[in-house]
Amino acid sequence: MLSSKNLLTSIASPGLRREFSLLKNQGFINGKWVAAQGNAKFEVVNPATKAVIDSVPDMNIQDTKLAIDAATEAFKTFRNTTAKYRANLLRNWYNLMVQHSEELAKILTQENGKSLAESRAEITYGNSFVEWFSEEARRINGEILPATTDNRKLMILKQPAGVAALITPWNFPHAMITRKAGAAIAAGCTCIIKPSEDTPFTGLALAQLADDAGFPAGVINVITTNTSNSPDVGKAICDDKRVRVVSFTGSTQVGKILYRQCADNVKKVCLELGGNAPFIVFESANIDLAVSSAMVCKFRNTGQTCISANRFYVQKNVFQEFTSKFLERMQKDIVLGDGMKQNVTHGPLIKKSQIDMVDHLVQDAVSKGAKLHCGGKRLADLGELFYAPTLLTDVNENMEIFAKEIFGPVAVIHQFESEDQVLMDANNINVGLAGYFYSENLSQIFRVARKMEVGMIGVNEGLISCAEAAFGGVKESGLGREGSKHGVDDFLDIKYLCLGNIQY
Repeated sequence: MLSSKNLLTSIASPGLRREFSLLKNQGFINGKWVAAQGNAKFEVVNPATKAVIDSVPDMNIQDTKLAIDAATEAFKTFRNTTAKYRANLLRNWYNLMVQHSEELAKILTQENGKSLAESRAEITYGNSFVEWFSEEARRINGEILPATTDNRKLMILKQPAGVAALITPWNFPHAMITRKAGAAIAAGCTCIIKPSEDTPFTGLALAQLADDAGFPAGVINVITTNTSNSPDVGKAICDDKRVRVVSFTGSTQVGKILYRQCADNVKKVCLELGGNAPFIVFESANIDLAVSSAMVCKFRNTGQTCISANRFYVQKNVFQEFTSKFLERMQKDIVLGDGMKQNVTHGPLIKKSQIDMVDHLVQDAVSKGAKLHCGGKRLADLGELFYAPTLLTDVNENMEIFAKEIFGPVAVIHQFESEDQVLMDANNINVGLAGYFYSENLSQIFRVARKMEVGMIGVNEGLISCAEAAFGGVKESGLGREGSKHGVDDFLDIKYLCLGNIQY
């Protein structure tokens, strides 16, 4: 394991300095790299090795105000740019992201811990949103309406809403920024990006590439904050009337706080919150396909995704077959370790509170009678944040894990008998982001798809997100949609224009 000093020395060496040319350790406000007003900093560590990567500014309310000032001033002119100009700007940014994809992936792995293969996939996925919105910028159309009298013309105009604050999580630090910022910029908004304190370097690297792409000063600003300052910074963003859009991806608990704080200024709010996705395997399913999809859907990013399969429901007649094949694949396919090492497929959990929570849920379930098929323990020989892939059955309502979004490499499989029963169980929860089911019965496919109370459904498919599709949930999983042609909606104001007394 590298010590903090050794890692910093390595990064500072000429070879690695060239390799990590996008590794920035300052905030980005009004086109300039800046320290925090009070010069405070905090360290960011690699969760796989616990080595310090570098320090970044611990920005506060005063720094946030400077970013809002810059974005507000830039919006005065950026709002008047043509769609073609913004499209070209986004295309330039996209091209640079593609050019620097490998470096972005390595930075992402260093700060997030996921394997380099997964980081490369996220970079490709995240880049696709900027490419998509570079094209959508020229398809934000108004409307001509039929008039009620013959001397009027009625029109609907779509205009940029204003300054947008984008608050993003640690689990997909590249894609969550590009999915939001691409849409905001396509609409003509300016942005303040607040990445997670666990993964700020990807956001700062994207700011450097935006600057290289020719973005005007103030259009993209990145502020970095530690845990202690984040609540105050979030509230300052919500309280400032100049910020007209707040887009947040994270926990339902924090989303509700931001939602309340935005109410006083009646801001536009886009929330992508908790998931707890059901994964249903009917007896008509292709079991091998279901198992392969379950491996990806459950264990991508070591189970730390909002649309991970979280509650497995397998019909009685195929329960044993699915469970045994799934267990075999878990034990065979998953290789835990430092994501920068060859052949590693999965990395650690992001921080101590995360692994403590996962371990508590598993131990509570086992102590109350759940059957442990594999895992169920920390892997201290790999590092303090590694947890063994775990499979549980015989879980009931008396166990904390029963209705909990796990956010870790733990699969819980329930057995069911009827379609009506499993739909009742799947829907009996306060969130509804994504859901998955496997069936070869066409009538059943349409029935179940209609009845599942989620915003996104994978039918015989475990990887469903793409730039072309509308990403978002129902119930307490959030508001609005990201990606697709609907992704720009939260960043636009609709203005009705009535031209009267026209003389023909």
